[in-house]
Amino acid sequence: MALVDGRRLLLPLVAGTITRQRLESGGDSHRVDAFVKVLKPWSVIGLLATVVLLFGFQAGKIIAQPQTILLIAIPLLIQTYGIFIITYGAAKVLRLAHDIAGPACLIGTSNFFELAVAVAISLFGLNSGAALATVVGVLVEVPVMLSLVAIVNRTNRWFEPGNRAA
Repeated sequence: MALVDGRRLLLPLVAGTITRQRLESGGDSHRVDAFVKVLKPWSVIGLLATVVLLFGFQAGKIIAQPQTILLIAIPLLIQTYGIFIITYGAAKVLRLAHDIAGPACLIGTSNFFELAVAVAISLFGLNSGAALATVVGVLVEVPVMLSLVAIVNRTNRWFEPGNRAA
C-alpha cells in the first residue's frame, strides 16, 4: 500500500520535472512562462472543483461531528494567529517596510491547505479523516487569512518611513 501511495505523489513530480526540462531545453525560459500562463486558469478551476467536491463529500461529517471540527479548528486558530503575532511583531522590531512585512508575515502564517488537500486525497482517500482535517483547515484558513489581511492593511501606519531600516 505504501509503495502505491508513494507513486501517486512521485508520478506528478516526475512528470512536472520532465515537462520543465523539455520546455527549457532550448535555453528559452519564455516557453515555461507561456506554458504556465495557459495552465493557470485550468489549475485554479481544478483546485476550486476539488474543494467543492471535497466539501460535498465531507458535509455530512462536518454537520454530524461538530466537536471534531472544533478539535481541529481551535489549534489551527491559535497557531495561525500566534505565528502572525510573532512574525508581525518581529517585522516591526526589525523595522521592515510595510510592503515587505505584511506579505512576509502572511506567507509565513499560511498553512498551504491546497497542498494538504491534494496529499490527503492522494494518500488516504476522499472520505478519510485526513481529508476531513484539510477541509476544516480550508474552512478556518480562508476567513482567518482575510482577517489578517485586514489587520495588515489597518496597521500600515506602524511602518512609517521613519520606522524603516535604511
